[in-house]
Amino acid sequence: MGGRASAQAARQTRRNVLHTAADLASVEGLDSVTVGRLADLLQMSKSGVIGPFGTKEALQLETVELVFADFRARVWEPVRDTTPGLPRLLAACESWLAYSADPGYPGGCLLTQMTYDYDGRPGSVHDRLAEGRDLWRATLRADLRTAVEGGQLPASLDVEVVLFGMESVAAFVTPARLLHADGQAAEHGLRAIRQLLAVGT
Repeated sequence: MGGRASAQAARQTRRNVLHTAADLASVEGLDSVTVGRLADLLQMSKSGVIGPFGTKEALQLETVELVFADFRARVWEPVRDTTPGLPRLLAACESWLAYSADPGYPGGCLLTQMTYDYDGRPGSVHDRLAEGRDLWRATLRADLRTAVEGGQLPASLDVEVVLFGMESVAAFVTPARLLHADGQAAEHGLRAIRQLLAVGT
């Protein structure tokens, strides 16, 4: 029992560190996630904070993985079994913008925050962010193409341009909500995407 309890405590410590790191990063950026800051916030020793991860970079990468896991759970998993093409695309956009408006982090969408912070900086965090975001783009692109091929969207639709527009809209939800106090940011974003798709409001 002692070993099992110890393992459970270690898993809980890891979760606590990662969630605190994500909350901090959403407000101040991933670079603010230092062992010292986390130790102070969690009232732990520095060795207790870094122990489960080994290095600051490993901690940052696991924070990225936590955010991707949250994104998949809230945005993709609820809609993945929806009919491919326009029905799933619209359902995904609705859950995506709802997540962007309320991702569960005090500083807003951490994926957007980290993308802005690391898009021009080489390294493992940059590469993992690019990989994860490329996968999401490929998922959206596939449903866009299925919708075009199935006649649900016009054959003349420029998939890449619309995809760019969708991502731009989603990225602006956090600043619209936090900087401009737009309490309907998600609703406005969804209407903008529907107009990009020419499927009405």
